[in-house]
Parts: sequence; C-alpha cells; structure tokens
Amino acid sequence: MVVQDKNKYNTPKYRLVVRISNKEVTCQIAYATLKCDRIFAVAYSSELSRYGATITQRGGQKNYAACYATGLLLARRVLEQVNLAKSYVGVVKADGAYYRVKQGADEKRSPFKVFLDVGLTRTTTGCRVFGAMKGAVDGGLYVPHKPKRFPGNKTMPKKFDPKTLRRYIYGVHVSDYMKLLQAKNPEKYQKHFSQYIAAGKGPEEVEKMWTSVHAAIRANPAHVKVKRNQPPKKVDINKRKLNNKERKNRIKQKLVAAKKPTNV
Repeated sequence: MVVQDKNKYNTPKYRLVVRISNKEVTCQIAYATLKCDRIFAVAYSSELSRYGATITQRGGQKNYAACYATGLLLARRVLEQVNLAKSYVGVVKADGAYYRVKQGADEKRSPFKVFLDVGLTRTTTGCRVFGAMKGAVDGGLYVPHKPKRFPGNKTMPKKFDPKTLRRYIYGVHVSDYMKLLQAKNPEKYQKHFSQYIAAGKGPEEVEKMWTSVHAAIRANPAHVKVKRNQPPKKVDINKRKLNNKERKNRIKQKLVAAKKPTNV
C-alpha cells in the first residue's frame, strides 16, 4: 500500500492523468520512477454502465458529465485503497461550487495530493479534462487548481459561475439540446440521440441518471475484473526472421507444391 507520509522528499509526486480518446475517457493516478511510470489506480468511462449510465454498454461516453463521473470514480477508488475514504468524503452532492480538500483538525493524515496531467490537450475554457479534475476534487483528492477554466468563464469580465458548471456536471446542457431538436428537428433528434432513445433516456431522465450514477459510485467504487469469454490471442512479436538459405529453401518448396497436379 502506498501512503503519503509527512516527509515530502520521500513521497512520490502523484499525477492525475486524464486522456480522452475516440472511444472513452481514461483517468489514472501515476507516479514516476527511475525506470518508468507506475500506475497506482485507473478508472474508465466504460465502467459507468455498471453504475447506471446505460446509454452505451461499452465506451462511447465522453461528454462533460461522463468525464466528471470518471474522475469521481477514480478519486473514491484511490481513497479506498489508502484507507482515506472516510476521512475525506469530498462533495457528496455536486453543486458546482469551488471546492478544495482541507485537512481536518483531528485528522492525522494529510489529503491525497495529485497534480493534473493534461498531456497534449489544449487547456481551453470548458475543456472536458477539467471536468474529470472537478470530479476527482469533489471525490476527495487534493488537486491544486483555480476555477477559471470551468464552463461559464467565457464572458468578459471572466467570473466563475457555479450554476453553469453544475449544468455540465449533470448533463443538463445535453438535455436542453435534446429538447431543442425535439421541437425544431425531430428527424435529427432521432438520429443524433438514437442511443439515448434505445436506452429509454429522454431529456427529463438525463439529470436523474447522472445523480444516481454519482450515488452508486460512492456506494461501491471498487474495481471489477473483466471476465474474458475467449482467451486473448498470442502474438509472437519477437519471431525470428529467416536467413538467406532458409528463404531460398522456402521458395523451392512453394514451387514444388505449385507444380504438383491437383485432383479434379
């Protein structure tokens, strides 16, 4: 078990690594060693279907609400591993307000501190990477940050609006767009939100769904090992190459096999 001690020089610098691919969102807690990076914990947006986000059964959830839920899942999972889940609960009911984890007066252990790693992602205002970070912060991790890159800060002068951030956390912006298409372009609504319709999630159910997902994550954030129906295919990456003599012999064998008469 990795536990942060009071000596900051002996404690590894943990990073909150957030990556958004074409299929899913990946959040990791990583730290560097002299040989390589080590992954301490990981959470995927494809796991959200187990917690009630049944829009897609495998991947495909990459919006702001899914990023927040994935960050929340990672935070609760890590704190369970280091026995800090009860000490640092975070924000039980997300309201979008600015929050930073603080150590209680009676708490002997400091909060689990991580630094955000965005990779090559452009850190624009409203970027989904910061949605995953907000989920990790509300989940109980200490991530040094400011609220200037959260949604709603585009107007001048820039001022943080918790209500706007809350709308994105619960997917209200998605439900508003669903209502707009239902009224003005029903055909596009049927095509654009086909997976929502197949899952029985209308505009009114989106916020309720993410609320239940947050509660389910806090109830049981443990990782569930995926059971494979078939064993993975073995690929011989370091297969020995044929030398010149072996290649010529292989060609001769092919020529002999081609000259043999076939039974008609």
